[in-house]
Amino acid sequence: MENVTITDFAAEGKCIVKTDERVIFVPFVVPGDVVDLQIKKKKHSYAEAEAIRIVKNSDIRIEPRCRHFGICGGCKWQNVPYEEQIKFKQRQVFDQLSRIGKVELPEFDTILGSKNVYEYRNKLEFGCSNKRWLTASELKEDKVYDDRRAIGFHITGAFDKVYPIEECCLMDNLQNQIRNEIHDYATANDIAFFDIREHAGMLRNIMIRNSNTGEWMVLVQFQLDTDEDKQKAHGLLQHLHEKFPQITSLLYVDNHKVNDTFGDLPVEVFYGKDHIMEKMEDLQFKVGPKSFYQTNTDQAYQLYSVARKFAGLTGNELVYDLYTGTGTIANFVAHSARKVIGIEYVPEAIEDAKVNSEVNKIDNTLFYAGDMKDILTDDFIAEHGRPDVIITDPPRAGMHPDVIQTILRTAPRRIVYVSCNPATQARDLADLDVWYKVARVQPVDMFPHTPHVENVVLLEKREEKKITTEDSND
Repeated sequence: MENVTITDFAAEGKCIVKTDERVIFVPFVVPGDVVDLQIKKKKHSYAEAEAIRIVKNSDIRIEPRCRHFGICGGCKWQNVPYEEQIKFKQRQVFDQLSRIGKVELPEFDTILGSKNVYEYRNKLEFGCSNKRWLTASELKEDKVYDDRRAIGFHITGAFDKVYPIEECCLMDNLQNQIRNEIHDYATANDIAFFDIREHAGMLRNIMIRNSNTGEWMVLVQFQLDTDEDKQKAHGLLQHLHEKFPQITSLLYVDNHKVNDTFGDLPVEVFYGKDHIMEKMEDLQFKVGPKSFYQTNTDQAYQLYSVARKFAGLTGNELVYDLYTGTGTIANFVAHSARKVIGIEYVPEAIEDAKVNSEVNKIDNTLFYAGDMKDILTDDFIAEHGRPDVIITDPPRAGMHPDVIQTILRTAPRRIVYVSCNPATQARDLADLDVWYKVARVQPVDMFPHTPHVENVVLLEKREEKKITTEDSND
C-alpha cells in the first residue's frame, strides 16, 4: 500500500489507518504521516502492517531522542510531542470507561502529565543472552557476528533474543554506565552469558533501582553451577563495588529456574543494605528487591495525592487499602484516618509495609499477606470492622469477582479505585455500578512515551440500589 495517511492513535502505542475493508494497525508512526505500508498479518476485520517508507512527515512528528527507538520497542511515542501523548491518553481513558464500563460518567479532570519526560524511572531490568537479536539491516550486512553476547531488552515475540542496549534515557545515566560496565567486565573475564534454550550460562539478568534519597540498588541474577562460577560472580560484584561507590545495595541471586522471577528465591547481600529508601512528603519508605514501588517516583506522589484527596478523610474513618504493596498508600493516608488495614499478596512487601509504618512512627496501620479473595472475606470484615472507605490499587488484571462482591456487601461510603489498566477498571466499574456511582475521574500519566496510563476513580455509594435489567426480569 502506497501513500497512506495515518489517521489516529490506537491501543498499545500503535496508530491506525481505516480502509473500507478493515482497520490497519501500524507501530512507530505518527498521525498525519504519509507512508508506504507492508502488510504483515491480515485478519477479517483488521490487519497489522509495517511502515517501510515515510513519504511525508506529519506536522506533529518530532525527532526521537533514543538511538534505539523503533527497535527496542520500550518507547512507542518518542516521535510524538508529549502534549499530544497525554491528550490521547485522556481520550483513551474516557473511551475505555464509556465503551467498556457503560456507566454514567462525570466530566473528567484534566490528566496530570509527568514533570520529567526522560530519566523519570526508578527501576529498569535487563536480560542477558548469548544470542543477541540482529536487526533487519544487520542481517543484510555481509558480516559474521561471532560474539553475540548482549545485555538489554527482550525482543517481543523472541523470548530467547535480547537486543543490546547501549543507552536508555528513561533512567538516570548511571544505570547506563553500570549496565555497560557489567557487559564489558563479563566479556573480558569469560563469564558465560545465559542461553535460555539450553538453560546454560552464568549471567542471567540485571535489575537496577534508584531512589529520590540518592541511593542505588543493583541486583545481578546468576546461575552458579561450580565453585569457579561463584568466584567469577564475586569478582564481578567486587568490581562493581569498587567502580561505583554510588551503589548502596549490591545484591545477587543464584537462580536455576527456567525463568528469571526470583520472588521465591533468597537474595544475598554482597555489599551494603538489603534495601533502599524512598521519601514522600515527611514519610520514608523501605524498598527491597522484591518490593513493588511505583516506577515514576515524582508521579507516584501525584497519584497518591489524588487518592488521598478523593478518599475525603477527616480522621475518623476506617480505611481498607487493597493490594497495598509496600504500604505506600496506606501509610500515606494514615495520618488522615482513624485506622488503615492493608492487604497484599507478596509477604515480603507486607513486611516492608510494616517496617515503613515503624520507620515513620505510624501506629494505626495493620497489614495482612495473602490472596485478596481469600483474605478479604465476610469473616475478616466481621473481625476488623466495616470500612468507611476502601482504596484499591489492583494489578493490570483488575479485581477478582469475589473481591468485588465482598466490597459490595461491605458497603463503604466511598471507594477510591486506582488502576494501571483503565480497560479492566471499566469492567469492574460496571460491576460496582449497581450500588456506586462514579463521582470523579482523574487520569495520571506515569510513563511518558508509552501507551500506559494510570487512572483514579472516586465512587460514591448510591442511596438506593440501581435498578438493572436483571432486577426488572426477576
